[in-house]
Amino acid sequence: MSKRTNALADRLEQGACALAAFASALTDAEWQTRVPGDGRKVGVIVHHVATVYPLEIQLAHAIAEGNPVGVTWDAVHKMNAGHARENDAVTKEATLELLRRNSAEAAAAIRALGDEQLDRAAPVSLNADAPLTCQFLLEAHAIGHSYHHLARLREALKR
Repeated sequence: MSKRTNALADRLEQGACALAAFASALTDAEWQTRVPGDGRKVGVIVHHVATVYPLEIQLAHAIAEGNPVGVTWDAVHKMNAGHARENDAVTKEATLELLRRNSAEAAAAIRALGDEQLDRAAPVSLNADAPLTCQFLLEAHAIGHSYHHLARLREALKR
């Protein structure tokens, strides 16, 4: 584990912990609130963040190995819509456990990377096939995801 990978993993854990603290304090009514402009329930969005950690880490590992990422935004939107339909009744307890488990596994996977892997770049279709580094993908997706959604949820609930 390098200082860089440890710092990245720490930031992922901090974001997940902040999201978990926010979610654990929600009332049942807040958990069920649909987010304006998004349509998903607050609880479904928290569950979404927890669910996609493994996929985000898988994509980062692809770049770490020098392989391009070929995921489209259409596929992301379709996956998110399917997740919302399938998890509309997700419970807070199950979601918080999934968030805890998947964020811990994601942090461990980041810590297992080397600096050379963090610096490796490959085309990323989500960004017009720009050659992006593994570290960038981690920061933009696995690490930034919880912070992004937490800010949107706070705004939606005026918290």
